[in-house]
Amino acid sequence: MTTTTPARGRRRAPSRMERAAGRAAAFQKPRVILALLLLLALTSVMLLDGYLRSEIGNDARVRDGAAYDKVPSRILDGGPLLTFDRGTATTQSVPDRTIVLTFDDGPTATWTPQVLKVLEENDVDATFFMVGSMISRYPGVVKSLVKQGNEVGIHTFTHVDLSYQSAARLQRELKQTQLALAGAAGVTTTLFRAPYSSEIDAVDNYSWPVYQEIGDLGYTSVFVDTDSDDWKKPGVSKIVRWATPKKNKGAIVLMHDAGGDRSQTISALGTYIKKMKAKGYTFTTVSGAQAMLNGNRSGVGRQSGSAGAGAGASAGAGIGGTGAAQAAQHQAAGATLYEGRALVYAVAVAEWVVPALSWFLLVVGIAVMGRFGMMLVLARRHHRQRNRGRGKGGRGGGRFSWGPAVTRPVSVIVPAYNEKECIANTLRSLAKSTHPIEIVVVDDGSDDNTSEIAESLGMPNVRVVRQENAGKPAALNNGVRNARHDIVVMMDGDTVFEPDAVHQLVQPFADPEIGAVAGNAKVGNRTTLIGAWQHIEYVMGFNLDRRMYDLLRCMPTIPGAIGAFRRDAVLGVGGMSEDTLAEDTDITIALHRAGWRVVYQEHARAWTEAPGSLRQLWSQRYRWSYGTMQALWKHRKSLTDKGPSGRFGRVGMPLVVLFQIVTPVFAPLIDVFTGYSMVFVDFRAALLAWLAVLAVQLVCAAYAFRLDREKYRYLAMLPLQQLAYRQMMYLVLIHSCVTALTGGRLRWQKLKRTGEVGTPAGAGR
Repeated sequence: MTTTTPARGRRRAPSRMERAAGRAAAFQKPRVILALLLLLALTSVMLLDGYLRSEIGNDARVRDGAAYDKVPSRILDGGPLLTFDRGTATTQSVPDRTIVLTFDDGPTATWTPQVLKVLEENDVDATFFMVGSMISRYPGVVKSLVKQGNEVGIHTFTHVDLSYQSAARLQRELKQTQLALAGAAGVTTTLFRAPYSSEIDAVDNYSWPVYQEIGDLGYTSVFVDTDSDDWKKPGVSKIVRWATPKKNKGAIVLMHDAGGDRSQTISALGTYIKKMKAKGYTFTTVSGAQAMLNGNRSGVGRQSGSAGAGAGASAGAGIGGTGAAQAAQHQAAGATLYEGRALVYAVAVAEWVVPALSWFLLVVGIAVMGRFGMMLVLARRHHRQRNRGRGKGGRGGGRFSWGPAVTRPVSVIVPAYNEKECIANTLRSLAKSTHPIEIVVVDDGSDDNTSEIAESLGMPNVRVVRQENAGKPAALNNGVRNARHDIVVMMDGDTVFEPDAVHQLVQPFADPEIGAVAGNAKVGNRTTLIGAWQHIEYVMGFNLDRRMYDLLRCMPTIPGAIGAFRRDAVLGVGGMSEDTLAEDTDITIALHRAGWRVVYQEHARAWTEAPGSLRQLWSQRYRWSYGTMQALWKHRKSLTDKGPSGRFGRVGMPLVVLFQIVTPVFAPLIDVFTGYSMVFVDFRAALLAWLAVLAVQLVCAAYAFRLDREKYRYLAMLPLQQLAYRQMMYLVLIHSCVTALTGGRLRWQKLKRTGEVGTPAGAGR
């Protein structure tokens, strides 16, 4: 029997549909690019944070005991200030009774401010040789330090031994530190101290060329005369004693304001300054000492007992002051200033984003592990409950039953749009049904003879209803209106039912509270790699989830491939809605809100043709993800409803949002963190962590396969699925989120079918 029914609702001429498709295609590409750019930005932030923390590009090698025969003896016997004038090296020593306090490896938010407080209380300025990565992390400390009248020098960006590095790495270390200084305090400097350096007589054949190159760039290399060895934490008295010059000589003294616990340094500093002032010593900066050597003693330091005099007053007038005590500093301007600020801002973002993401991902990881545990527990309970006494003759506490057997005829609705490859197999599988059925094929404007093929089979219980192309929801609604029975089974035009699928599917309707039943959809074309991946996903991700949602009474989706409904329930909620692209999720939530119970029937199996290419898979999952978001937003008021609607809103909706949207959106970052850790931090620990998570997933998947009586051999694809297929699904979801946030809309997308899914013979293969 053939009926022609015009489609209801607003119609679109083919030309308008083509134009809409063109507009949709034009909008999707930018959104994909935006999603990828977002992921790239987060990855870049992680890499920047890792670089700042010396996890990326770190070279911990330190040279020791090298020959020094190529270093001029006058340099090895010279003073701690090394400069180059047109290639000629010159050294200078600090004047007698003059102390140049220097601090290495900072700044830090903990110790540097305490050092500054002691210096300010004692009217002393110092020179701080700072690491660029630390400058960019604590720009406020650097700004205060310079404003107070202290001097800054470069200690490289990542604290590496430059004798091992290339010329390009050397210049990059210097430039990046200068940019950090410019961004933090608006200054640049010509002072340099190499990491792991000490007295000048320690210069060797490997480090000498480095100092020559640095000198040619206009830098003054600053060594030390007296090392306090405060990093050894020897105690306050020893730090003071070791930092004291002998025979009233002048000295550049080394201390540290970073690199560990510096409480002893803080305690010793005030004592040391008072002791040296009592001996008549003057404290100044490196630039101050150079000015004194050049005959200019004005504004180079604070004399003993002269509070507020000298460089502290003149140079402290502003950031990058021009006093002699800060002569090595220059006001940053132009591109250097703006690039420096950009660096500091980027680091500030990384400093906030990466820890926040780390904590968030920890919470997500715990939630995911909790979900796995909950799924296993509830799935086991569901299986034991629904299979109680099955195959045991009713022994073991009574056989599970929904109630009296449902034997009355039901209507099966088959929406079809250009399904010539599949429709014959679909109808032949229904013809073998063990349950009395009528079949309503709704041809949604096909132009490939789908309806003619259906009619040519000559099945007496098949009716073909033709309509203009209006989409799957309209076709399903048309089928519901034309159905003759009170229970309607909905399926896809490419799906093949097992002979007892309909009978198993409708048995829960013996319970009058049940309004809809979700069946067990299986991937029929699982012989390909993509098909096998989807097979794992269907068994583990979909069916295991449905068991859990069933017991929690908050089933979010009845699969379009196999689902059954009370006809009155469908009509009572207004039918299949065209408001979203996930009409199956939309109708399921609507039934919950109407007070109906939705359950999962694992024994009702249908075989569907999954997408056979990555392009088709992306298109399908993109529509599913976006449609699910639309449906959740549409029914958001269920969060405040009472009764069954409120139960779904406060139990089902949060679970769907957390585990189908939020967790997958952030899951790529977990993989990025894992890859980052493998490459830059600890490969073995990161690999073991990844394998542990994979083992948990494998256990869940194996249990899901056991419940569905599937062959375990497909689980060999699981590791590769985690490395490739899962990443694609994450990108699809991110793409959907971007589309939702930008207010985009999609049209229905028809997948290309092959018709390779036939009868379900050999289902366990």
